[in-house]
Amino acid sequence: MDGYLRAGRIASEVRERARKKYHVGSTLFEICESVESQIREKGAEPAFPVNTSLNEIAAHYTAEPNDQITVKEGDILKIDIGVHVDGYIADTAVTVCYDPKYGLMVKAAEAALAEAVRMARINTKASDIGKVIEGIITKMGYKPIQNLSGHSLQQYVIHAGKSIPNIWTFGSSFGLLGTEAYAIEPFATTKDGLGIVRDGKVKNIFGITSRKPSKDSDADRLLEHIWAKYKTLPFALRWLTKDYEEARLRSLIETLLKKKNVHAYPILVEGNGRMVVQAEHTIIPNESGATVITG
Repeated sequence: MDGYLRAGRIASEVRERARKKYHVGSTLFEICESVESQIREKGAEPAFPVNTSLNEIAAHYTAEPNDQITVKEGDILKIDIGVHVDGYIADTAVTVCYDPKYGLMVKAAEAALAEAVRMARINTKASDIGKVIEGIITKMGYKPIQNLSGHSLQQYVIHAGKSIPNIWTFGSSFGLLGTEAYAIEPFATTKDGLGIVRDGKVKNIFGITSRKPSKDSDADRLLEHIWAKYKTLPFALRWLTKDYEEARLRSLIETLLKKKNVHAYPILVEGNGRMVVQAEHTIIPNESGATVITG
């Protein structure tokens, strides 16, 4: 529990600093590097590369090495932050909105998250959480993203097998356990959005799938280097450019992808290209409610 609590406190501090900062004119590279540096300065490590997903991109965009994409007036920026202490992960996100037209949509996701967290306790059904999230977002005039969900967390595992839906799901569901941590993360889009995300072409977050030798000695050395630093947690190319020249690094990662030692996470894009917002906390349920470790 101590690892979760410490990770949550750091994640919360870093998120609130990101919420208050004016990001227009900053590159995504500068934002990612700044947030990740703050995590390390506080004595923890990023649990995954900071996601800086703009506008219709819902999730899974992190900065490329020296990424020059710049935040502009009118943009909606989702900053999704993971922090770990000895592998115990806190996952949290904030939407920074530079278009007043979408301010209420941000509030809808945050209101849905607040109510989901308020009702969560041991034995609360995941499907009931989804029903509450969908109800609030819909009532406020927006659409939940139905194929994105929250998730259970385990040591060194971000997506540990259980999903917390953002819509009401029929059929069997599971009750929350007091021995597990869960990320709850409502995503919302406009009424004319599809309410479903699809895979985009960009893939710049990676994770190890297998440590089986690839039969390429240089690629295998890189694989062991990644494992020693990040274990099963996701990583970004820009984390490795201090040790490898970028072009060579991209070639070796391509080899590891082909050999299925490494997998890539594609960016997730709203199906109709509409704006997306996100809010997220990590909780540990108890009998009378939940400890919001990122609160």
